[in-house]
Amino acid sequence: MKHLSSKIFLGLVIALAGFSATAQEFKVGVVNLDRIFREANSAKTAQTKLEQEFSKREKELGDLATQLKTLSDKFEREAPTLAESQRTARQKQLVDQDREFQRKRRAFQEDLNARKNEELQQVIERANKVIKTLAESEKYDLILQDSVYVNPKHDITDKVIKALDATR
Repeated sequence: MKHLSSKIFLGLVIALAGFSATAQEFKVGVVNLDRIFREANSAKTAQTKLEQEFSKREKELGDLATQLKTLSDKFEREAPTLAESQRTARQKQLVDQDREFQRKRRAFQEDLNARKNEELQQVIERANKVIKTLAESEKYDLILQDSVYVNPKHDITDKVIKALDATR
């Protein structure tokens, strides 16, 4: 029995030694996509493009909100002195204007989100190409995107950002 357990123990030691030798050759990298979105020039360019594309509509919505607030404040001040029919008509008008404003705001937000997703998808596609090239050239076995914890020695986000910025 003792002879059998020593053989099993020896086998485990040899297996673990082989595993640890293999593990040392396994090269892993981790990329933080949030940092790429914040720091890569292509992501910054996409953000600037979106701001320019949507700034006019955003300003129009802001002006509409200010106008609606002014009309609402005016109604609050004048409501006690208005006749019931006038008060009801102005209140209905304010509700209709607010409903229209909310509709425009939702449409704006939906359009902005759709365009933002398009732009971010393009950044992700370019980043994935850079990551694949980097993985092949530096012989990585595995590259992960986003994780709970990463030892800084495995974080290759800076390399990816530099390569991504160089390809522009």
